[in-house]
Amino acid sequence: MVARAHTVAFEGVEARPVEVQCAVTPGLPAFSIVGLPDKAVSEARERVRSALQAMSIALPSKRITVNLSPADLPKEGSHFDLPIAMALLAAMDILPTELVERTVALGELSLDGGLVPVIGALPAAMTAAAESMDLLCPRACGPEAAWVEAAHVIAPDTLASAVRHFTGQTPLAPARPGEVVRDVGPKDFREVKGQERAKRALEIAAAGRHHLLMVGAPGSGKSMLAARAPGILPPLSPIEALETSMIHSLAGTLVDGGISRQRPFCQPHHTASMPAIVGGGRGARPGQISLAHNGVLFLDELPEFSRQVLETLRQPIETGEVVVARANAHVTYPCRFLLLAAANPCRCGHLADPARACARSPGCGEDYLGRISGPLMDRIDLRIEVPPVAFTDLDLPEAVEGTADIAARVAAARDVQSQRFAETPDLRVNADAEGSVLEQIACPDPEGHDLLLKVAEKFGLTARGYHRVLRVARTIADLDGSDTVRRPHVAEAVGFRLVHGLVN
Repeated sequence: MVARAHTVAFEGVEARPVEVQCAVTPGLPAFSIVGLPDKAVSEARERVRSALQAMSIALPSKRITVNLSPADLPKEGSHFDLPIAMALLAAMDILPTELVERTVALGELSLDGGLVPVIGALPAAMTAAAESMDLLCPRACGPEAAWVEAAHVIAPDTLASAVRHFTGQTPLAPARPGEVVRDVGPKDFREVKGQERAKRALEIAAAGRHHLLMVGAPGSGKSMLAARAPGILPPLSPIEALETSMIHSLAGTLVDGGISRQRPFCQPHHTASMPAIVGGGRGARPGQISLAHNGVLFLDELPEFSRQVLETLRQPIETGEVVVARANAHVTYPCRFLLLAAANPCRCGHLADPARACARSPGCGEDYLGRISGPLMDRIDLRIEVPPVAFTDLDLPEAVEGTADIAARVAAARDVQSQRFAETPDLRVNADAEGSVLEQIACPDPEGHDLLLKVAEKFGLTARGYHRVLRVARTIADLDGSDTVRRPHVAEAVGFRLVHGLVN
């Protein structure tokens, strides 16, 4: 007799069903696991053996074979411990096979039979719901998995509790969703003195998810401005919250199963490796650009990042997804993020100050910003210079307009875009529009069209740059409450792209 249990194997954010088949047959005592298991899965037999002994259950003196089907799909991770134990107990007639076969299980076993939390409970719950099965997972993973309303989640703390539940001795209540993470209030834009143009650029960037580069001397407030950007973004919609949480579930960064409606804000250091930024490493895990999906990715000191990392960002910025290809893995992660980047004008940072600039000026600045390639710069919609704040401005009172005021305008513009793209689920904001859709929604009036043509011819805008100006102009019109893209909207969009030395 072959007993069957079910679990999942992760390929990016997708949880692929895996059938765990267990056969106990006559022969020399042995316990083997087949079906392309990695080292952690192969070691499951020792953890399962010890956990059963802790429950005073002895393995039969027969040949035990566990097959993980489909056999050509690589199996990685310790979450296969629990489904292997469930299939084995069903094969030993300790658990009812019909109940085990209707359950998707994942969890790591400790040697005393306890269940250790694992990553990926949320994607596993979605797969279980799609297959009309229950989900069995460790208690610590239950609040996370229970956010999938269609899934019936059972979350014991030990293997013995799971056995008592399936045998009807002590049934367990379904797990309840974890409390939504209550985030600390965002930093307020009232604390920023001056820098009105930079605030305006951030507002436009947030309204249409347009990428922004800030260039300015050290201490001019670039990082301070970027840190306040999440506060003006609207909360995650239910669909966006689920998408984002699935990625964070695979990365193991969800706290106590709580799901936040606040958009993620990732700011990796410039010394981070390419797998850390883009994704990869063991198991092809998501990187910072995927963890920033539906949120903000802030790259401070942009020219200091390695050339390989910067060039790898070109494709994810354009397509909204990243393909991590390795010898044993080929997975795709979503990464539709708002890129905020900051850079000094040169290595010393004082290129614009004759009294403090180094002797290599202006070649120092050209060499330094030249580390940002033209193709990458062409994908950045807004470029601004952030001048140093005058000492006299530091004594001024707080600005009248704060984060809440800017956030209200951004939310109104996002609502307009939600209605505009209601019938096209793949498009959510103006930055996603392209082709005929862009021509339809962002066609400027005759005066604006003439201005854009003159600018494109005089400054040599690329075709990509031309279309990105149109997207930004459409967002500015949305903030202005205008149905038509007019000349002032085009002029402002052009002004945010034509920065000396950064024109594409």
